[in-house]
Amino acid sequence: MILLTPGPTPVLEEIRQAMAVQTIHHRTPEFEKIFKETREIAKKIFKTKEILMLASSGTGAMEASVINFCKNKALVVNAGKFGDRFSKIVKTYGKELVELKYEWDTPASVQDVVNAIKEDKEIDTICIQISESAGGLRHPVEEIAKAVKEINPNIIIIADGITAVLVEPMYPENIDILIAGSQKAFMLPPGLALIGLNDKAIEKLDNDGGVGYYLNLKAELDKQRKNTTAYTAPTTLIIGLNAVFKAVFKYGMFATFLDTYTRAKATREALTAIGLSIYPKSPALSMSTIYTEQSNEIRKILKEKYQVNIAGGQDHLKGKIFRINHMGHIPIYESVWAVNAIELALDELGVRAFDGTANRVYLKNTKG
Repeated sequence: MILLTPGPTPVLEEIRQAMAVQTIHHRTPEFEKIFKETREIAKKIFKTKEILMLASSGTGAMEASVINFCKNKALVVNAGKFGDRFSKIVKTYGKELVELKYEWDTPASVQDVVNAIKEDKEIDTICIQISESAGGLRHPVEEIAKAVKEINPNIIIIADGITAVLVEPMYPENIDILIAGSQKAFMLPPGLALIGLNDKAIEKLDNDGGVGYYLNLKAELDKQRKNTTAYTAPTTLIIGLNAVFKAVFKYGMFATFLDTYTRAKATREALTAIGLSIYPKSPALSMSTIYTEQSNEIRKILKEKYQVNIAGGQDHLKGKIFRINHMGHIPIYESVWAVNAIELALDELGVRAFDGTANRVYLKNTKG
């Protein structure tokens, strides 16, 4: 079965082998050496001043970021399932919430955010997805963060990069907190979250302290600066992450980003060539999201007949979209087979006759 869901993504054989070694204790010099090396490489990938690694899903990192940095009121950009999750976290902890809601295919407006923070001086935190994977949408986070910092540099920008980090180059100069998760572009099993911290976030933790017990980021920062963790570290996943980083650097960061871009472009060109429509107005590179009322039927044929597993939609988009992953290292034959199988499925459903267009267009867009 070819796994092309937007997380979990396939784990490379060399990474599985790296994690198959005998478990080592997390309070030992041997693990501290691996931990230190992994953190230092992660800083280069995130382009942030500090990195925290937590034994949690990405949602744990979202929650930790909100409770440690939002003191009074958060502005949340909600254009999908994960923007909505930020809102729920804010409300769960009794913080005031200002919400900018958009359709799941519509990116946030820089001007909307600017207007909101000008109108409400109590907003101290902004929470936003870089790539909102519910609809495969890319928000203009860098532009929003820059505009916000020009107005009020003390507002903390929390950016969920769970389906963006290692997918595309990061430009977090105006982002204070950048979140990622192991089961996406890092090509690992679920269970490890990473949080990149820049100067303003580090200053707040150092001066104000952290909040909570297990998710107290001040306690974690103090420990991780010493190459250990406040609580039990997910040793196997961190060893795997170390191997991922080495594999990526060996292959080349630019080559990794170029592969993802090419895969996304070729997939979209191939699927639009056979009459399908891209759902989001501003597509993320992490996945291709297609709008079709026959989503369920296509996915069923792909899985049962052609051994391709792709994701559907959630909530009001259930049965109306499908999503094809581009994160990680995906062999070209898997991606080209996926678009070919979709064209075969459309033939079986009587939508259009199969003539090999998707395969041809995909390969044309990968030349050079």
